[in-house]
Amino acid sequence: MTSRTSAIIGWVLTALMGVFLIGVSGIPKFIDWPGKAEMMEKIGIPLSILPAIGVVEIVVSLLYLIPRTAFLGAILLTGYLGGAVLTHLRVGDPWFFPIIIGVVAWVALGLRQPVIFQLALGKQPTTSESAS
Repeated sequence: MTSRTSAIIGWVLTALMGVFLIGVSGIPKFIDWPGKAEMMEKIGIPLSILPAIGVVEIVVSLLYLIPRTAFLGAILLTGYLGGAVLTHLRVGDPWFFPIIIGVVAWVALGLRQPVIFQLALGKQPTTSESAS
């Protein structure tokens, strides 16, 4: 696969992550919808802190979407998703979905910035600066 193809696939996955994290998960934390109170009660999250959780999710997602801050955003997103895993484990819900989201986020970032895969595999990053 060429680096251009990898980058395109990475950006498509990144865009899908952004749509999901901001549009499907983040924004609904500010909107009242049927079953929201019951769902939050089941997982033990008070409705009063839901907007703060939504702000954190949207900010972290935006950091992930911006190329210059994508690495920091991916790290923060991983932490956020770790909290989601804990929340789901605590109440006995399926816990693997946040892990899948995290893996897809890192794969997308690695396709956009191949140095991520090199670092993850313990290889010396190859850049034009280190070649000179």
